[in-house]
Amino acid sequence: MRPSGRAPDALRSISFETGVSMHAEGSCLVKFGDTHVLCTATVEEKAPPFLRNTGLGWVTAEYAMLPRATTSRNRRERQGASGRTQEIQRLVGRSLRACLDRPALGERQIVVDCDVLQADGGTRTAAITGGWIALRLAVDAMMAKGTIASDALTGHIAAISCGVTAEGPVLDLDYAEDSTAGADANFVLTGAGGLVEVQASAEGSVFSRAQFDAMLALAEKGVAELVAAQKAALA
Repeated sequence: MRPSGRAPDALRSISFETGVSMHAEGSCLVKFGDTHVLCTATVEEKAPPFLRNTGLGWVTAEYAMLPRATTSRNRRERQGASGRTQEIQRLVGRSLRACLDRPALGERQIVVDCDVLQADGGTRTAAITGGWIALRLAVDAMMAKGTIASDALTGHIAAISCGVTAEGPVLDLDYAEDSTAGADANFVLTGAGGLVEVQASAEGSVFSRAQFDAMLALAEKGVAELVAAQKAALA
């Protein structure tokens, strides 16, 4: 049995609370079980220098973990982001750009900040899934104000982790499972089921093609449920 008592294909308790920041153009507090991430989206009326005079927009992301997000205190990254932090925020940015209509956004940038308040596994997948909601709200606000003429997002983006444990392939690992899994993977998918990015690695032992296919099937089921939850949160 899984430590949480969940079925192999069951997500943790998922919630999205929108409008949690009075200043950000879009915001969402996302909870994947005991993993809590605050996501805010900020609209900047200029594009990065490399896009100047192209008419194209951009979405980027920053990720950080608060000092007591984990069981012991982490030092703040005052001297620059660690390698892990850079890798995660680049993943979040790439994932969110997969649904971006860059000409529709115009020559401006949206920065999505993902701050981990509490970590219990799956912080990057929660950041992507909640970050999309913050981005969606920011784009909606721009359309309502007439800043952009058409929708700059082409669909939903969500992400989930899977792993191979003693119980076999399972969905949405918490820390107890993530720290002992023989293999784990993060899947980023569109609302239509298209693959955006897959990160998979063997931790204790190699995994088979059949086990990978089982993880992908679990991820597809999990993302479909996350997209339904995103829609409900935005309704």
